[in-house]
Amino acid sequence: MSEDQDDEEIDDDAMAAEWAAMADEDDDGDDDAMAAEWAAMAEDGEEDGGEEGDGGGDGASARVLNQDEIDSLLGFQDGGGGLGDKSGIEAIIDSGMVSYERLPMLEVVYDRLVRMMSTSLRNFTSDNVEVSLDNITSIRFGDYLNSIPLPAMLAVFKAEEWDNYGLITVDSSLIYSIVDVLLGGRRGTAAMRIEGRPYTTIERGLVQRMISVVLADLSTAFDPLSSVTFRFDRLETNPRFATIARPANAAILARLRIDMEDRGGRLELMLPYATLEPVRELLLQMFMGEKFGRDSIWENHLATELWFTEVEVEAVLDEVFVPLNDVMDWKVGTQLMLQATPESAVTMRCGTVPLFRGPMGRRGSAVAVRVDERLLE
Repeated sequence: MSEDQDDEEIDDDAMAAEWAAMADEDDDGDDDAMAAEWAAMAEDGEEDGGEEGDGGGDGASARVLNQDEIDSLLGFQDGGGGLGDKSGIEAIIDSGMVSYERLPMLEVVYDRLVRMMSTSLRNFTSDNVEVSLDNITSIRFGDYLNSIPLPAMLAVFKAEEWDNYGLITVDSSLIYSIVDVLLGGRRGTAAMRIEGRPYTTIERGLVQRMISVVLADLSTAFDPLSSVTFRFDRLETNPRFATIARPANAAILARLRIDMEDRGGRLELMLPYATLEPVRELLLQMFMGEKFGRDSIWENHLATELWFTEVEVEAVLDEVFVPLNDVMDWKVGTQLMLQATPESAVTMRCGTVPLFRGPMGRRGSAVAVRVDERLLE
C-alpha cells in the first residue's frame, strides 16, 4: 500500500513540473508578442504625427471646431460683432429684428404713459399708486407667449386708426391687489391669493375696468404724435387664445411696475412692429421738448401773420365745358353762349377752392358781389 502511494506522489510532482514549464513558455511568448505589437503601434503614431506636423493632412481637416471658435471666426464676440453673449447662430437669427432704440419717440410716449397712469390709477383706486417703467425690450411674439408666467390675464386691444392689435398682460399679483383695493381690503396687508382656480366674473370685470383706464392713457400718450383710439377687444387667460401676430414677428415689450403701498404687481404692454408701422416715420423723430418737436411760439406767430396775408379772389359768373374740337374752330367774332342771367348767383374762388356765393350788383361805379352763402367748411 505504501509503495502505491509513493508512485502516485512521484507522478503528481512530475505533472506539476511539466505544467509549470508550459506556463513559463506561454507567458514568454505572449509577452514578446504584446511588446512587439505595442512597439509597432507607437511607430505608427509617430509617423502619423510627423505627417500632420509637416503637411497638415487628414488629421487637421477632421478637427471639429467648438462654438466659441465658430463665434470668433464669424465675428460675433464682444470684440468683433458687438452683440454681447449671443452665440453666432442666435446673432444671425436676431440680426433682422429692429431694436426699439431706433425709435426714439417711443420711449418718450412710454414716459408720458407712466406719468398719466400714476394719476389715473390713483383716481381709479383712491389709493396711493406708483407706476414705474422697468424696461423696454424687443422680442419675438412667440418667445413672449411662451415666457408668460401663469396664471395671468391677457387683454387684447385694437388700434382703430392703425387697424392692428396689441396685448396687455396682467400678472396674478396685480390682479389680486386690484381686487383687494377696489373691494375695500385693509391697507398694510398683502392681498390674499387663491391659486389653482379660474378667475371669477367679478375679478375679470374689475381687471377689465383697470385695463380700460390704461388704454385711455395710452391713447392720450400717443395723441401729440398721432391720434389713435385703443379699444378693448377681449380678455383671455390662455396665451394660445391671445395670438395677435405670427410667432416669428418682432414686437416691443414694455414692463411696468404698479405699487400700491404693500401691494402691487406687473403689467406688460406688448405692441407688434406691424401695429406701429403706420407711425414708424413719426417714431423715428428726435424728441425736442414736451411738445414732441413742436414750437408753440412759431406756431402762434405764423397764425397771426396768416390773418394779414393778401389773397386773390375770382368772381365766376358761369362756366361752360366745350369740346376741344369746337375750340379749335373758333374764329374772331365767334360767340360763346352762357347760361347766366342778371339774377344768377356768382361764385367767388381762391384758385380752385370755392369760398362764397352771392348775387352780383353795383356799388357806386364798381361791380360788386354780395356774400350770401359760405362754401368753405
